[in-house]
Amino acid sequence: MSENNEVMLKIDDIHVFYGAIHAIKGVSFEVREHEIVTLIGANGAGKSTILNTVAGLLRPRSGSIYFEGKNTASVPANKMVGLGMALCPEGRRIFQQMTVRENLEMGAYSRPNSEIDPGIEDVFNRFPRLKEREKQIAGTLSGGEQQMLAMARALMSKPKLMMLDEPSMGLAPILVEQIFDIIREMHAAGTTILLVEQNAQMALSIADRAYVLETGKIAMSGPAKDLLQNDDVRKAYLGS
Repeated sequence: MSENNEVMLKIDDIHVFYGAIHAIKGVSFEVREHEIVTLIGANGAGKSTILNTVAGLLRPRSGSIYFEGKNTASVPANKMVGLGMALCPEGRRIFQQMTVRENLEMGAYSRPNSEIDPGIEDVFNRFPRLKEREKQIAGTLSGGEQQMLAMARALMSKPKLMMLDEPSMGLAPILVEQIFDIIREMHAAGTTILLVEQNAQMALSIADRAYVLETGKIAMSGPAKDLLQNDDVRKAYLGS
């Protein structure tokens, strides 16, 4: 992506603690408009912690987070959606007892009522499988369908920045391909994406830029295509 694109999200030297555990140690990075940026790293490196901190679910002890130039480090999580940020959390976390349609309506709580039905039609066009299951109880969907529903629900808020936490986790390879196709489509439609993903090969293949996280610090960063070819990254995360 062009270096001329405006910086949408800027993380500056954040430190995050869980009790006495120093989970994130001075991390800085940025996401520009219309980019896909991915954070890769081993389990426990701090990737999800960073997304949860950006989304306002955790508070950094120090450092700043700027979204479209506004310091959001103390903005409550429920206000982040109104600013144009959506988090699709790890483990899907859909409303299991509600129907597919009710889940989508919940995703649109920050939008005017007049936009809800057109928004649902829009996501049904992108996720035809969900349209077929509109009245089905979400907890009875397959893992892949639940992941599609989680992404569709996040899209209902019309986010400028979509944060995806491990969207391919636990899915069969053919479904992983489908989920990444959807991520490409969301990006092509103008959504900026910050992606945390265990499947480093897939993440690097669709991202513009990448940051490699090791034990709460950024160990490496650069264009995703360069990191795909990097020997250290290949050995550590790509199994080659």
